[in-house]
Amino acid sequence: MTSLDRDGGSAAENWRSSSVTSDSPNRAASAAGPMNVVVDARWTRTDQHDGISRYGASLIEALHHLHPVTMLIHDERQLRLLPSGVPHLKVNSPFSPRELWLSRTLNRLGADVVFSPLQVIGGFRRNYRLVLTLHDLIYYRHPQPPGFLPLPVRVAWRAYHKAFWPQRVMLNRADAVVTVSDTTRKLIAAHRLTRRPVTVVHNAPSPLPEDSAADRGEKGAEPGAVRESMGGPRELVYMGSFMPYKNVETLIAGMALLPEYRLHLVSRIAPEREAELRAQLPPGVDVVFWRGIGESDYQELLGRASALVTASRDEGFGLPIIEAMNAGTPVVCSDLEIFHEVTGGHAKFFEPGSAKDFATAVREVADPRARADLVAAARGQAAKFSWANSAERLLELLRDLVR
Repeated sequence: MTSLDRDGGSAAENWRSSSVTSDSPNRAASAAGPMNVVVDARWTRTDQHDGISRYGASLIEALHHLHPVTMLIHDERQLRLLPSGVPHLKVNSPFSPRELWLSRTLNRLGADVVFSPLQVIGGFRRNYRLVLTLHDLIYYRHPQPPGFLPLPVRVAWRAYHKAFWPQRVMLNRADAVVTVSDTTRKLIAAHRLTRRPVTVVHNAPSPLPEDSAADRGEKGAEPGAVRESMGGPRELVYMGSFMPYKNVETLIAGMALLPEYRLHLVSRIAPEREAELRAQLPPGVDVVFWRGIGESDYQELLGRASALVTASRDEGFGLPIIEAMNAGTPVVCSDLEIFHEVTGGHAKFFEPGSAKDFATAVREVADPRARADLVAAARGQAAKFSWANSAERLLELLRDLVR
């Protein structure tokens, strides 16, 4: 999927020739060369993006168009999901004991500023500026860790989120902190998680494919028109994980009140979790488990759907929502502050624990006039979010730090 124009060795030589040797983290970028920017891409998945993986990869691609960037990876397979033309350095896994000495490698290579799309990156006695990212505070209220993490990491994860002081220690090691929404920025301030400045660098939707359903045969259609096949069910799409706080159970229960609709659960799901949810299906409901979906299939499905739906009880941003708005698909979502921020209020909201309220909201977007107005307003709101804008905001922060 991607290819690089130079390997880690040549990137290292380029760094050495353009960096300033200094023992102080307060140095400015060398006058002999550009600011050396390193982005930690080691959280990129090797199979299919999750939210953090997509955030990092998308920022790298947009940032690279504005300023030279070098990526850190730990597995060559990550390059398939990372942008081409960006030099990379292969270093240790973030879970390796060698992470404690990562700063020595970055010091030798003359990094001016390092950006991590997470709040964790190892190393001490650094000679570069450091920017960390805190996406949300979900796991303080819902401490179950992601299942793909190794068992020792999951144990540490749960312990880490039992108190706020470890987070404060982590964030205060940085020179600046990034988060993805104003909602999370206010939570960081409310819990006094850092003394460092906090900058919002938004998530953003991926560009629509040129042949997407939203741009193909529907170009001349009424805005927000329902695009299901004639005679078929009206379709609802859920994109997201199946962790308990995502509250997929409310969507499933609500389908009993929506007999003319089909619910597509498109994300990957563990067999055990699928069995749990299947056991809760009301009789006769139409629910499809995709167990993962390709980008083209997802865009095609989203383009003909009646709505993208989510009953989540907590979010840091809600990327599928902004993607749906960008594609011209109405959003039906739980009544959360973050969803009001992202949608600008241009969605149908419901109480996250009420299957009845969910079904009512779905029926409201079926009205052609209401649907058209909602889609038009939502597209205008979605246009405010782009990876180019986010990369410009990030680059401005990085430059301020090394001046």
